[in-house]
Amino acid sequence: MREGSYTLHARGVMPTSSSPNWASIIMGAGPEQHGVTSNDWETNKFEITPVAVGSGGIFPTIFGILREQRPGAFIACVHDWDGFGRLLEPRAMDLLENVKGSPNTARRAAEVIRQRKPTFLFVHFDGVDHAGHEFGWKTPQFFQAVAEVDGLIGNLLSALSEAGIRDQTVVIMTADHGGKGKSHGEPTMEEIEIPIILAGPGIKRGHEITGPVNTYDTAATVAMLFGLKAPEAWIAKPIREAMGEK
Repeated sequence: MREGSYTLHARGVMPTSSSPNWASIIMGAGPEQHGVTSNDWETNKFEITPVAVGSGGIFPTIFGILREQRPGAFIACVHDWDGFGRLLEPRAMDLLENVKGSPNTARRAAEVIRQRKPTFLFVHFDGVDHAGHEFGWKTPQFFQAVAEVDGLIGNLLSALSEAGIRDQTVVIMTADHGGKGKSHGEPTMEEIEIPIILAGPGIKRGHEITGPVNTYDTAATVAMLFGLKAPEAWIAKPIREAMGEK
């Protein structure tokens, strides 16, 4: 947050459950457009038909449009929650791995950074969500899990430095949803507000974003950073307030 731009008041989508929100983060649109309305969604099992279908047979994601417009890019995803992988186009990926546990996820992601210097890498941690469900959001155990993942993100930043690419890499940290009690999925501020933090070249330093930010704006921001043309079906806008050195 000191080195980049941030808001702790970005908003997820309804319902405040994992699949609809992770899909929105990478698809540049909400459930009304992409059709991922619950954790029961599958590519062949859904209630709402997507308004558009990309090359992967699903609503277009940032992974798919990067592959189409930058075919030489090395695109990778290392995810802790096994449900994440089904939300993106497998053929767009050079590397797609489900690794159990946040420490192991970070370790594998760091290897990918050092060995492959990926063009685009998405890393998914599940430990904070697990702590919320087991102990409750904003409990001491929950914040202990936050601290652990914060340290693991530090390990990834170190891997970027070791690979010699940290100075040319934009890092974005966000979450799919908040929580209340030991659950999420309801229409409350505690569950719908999320953080978004951006840092790296071309991002304002030490800047709190005051304008509205939606979770699907993450995809549009990544597309803008790569100079990609966003699909017509996306409703997202880049987080322009974060752009430009300060």
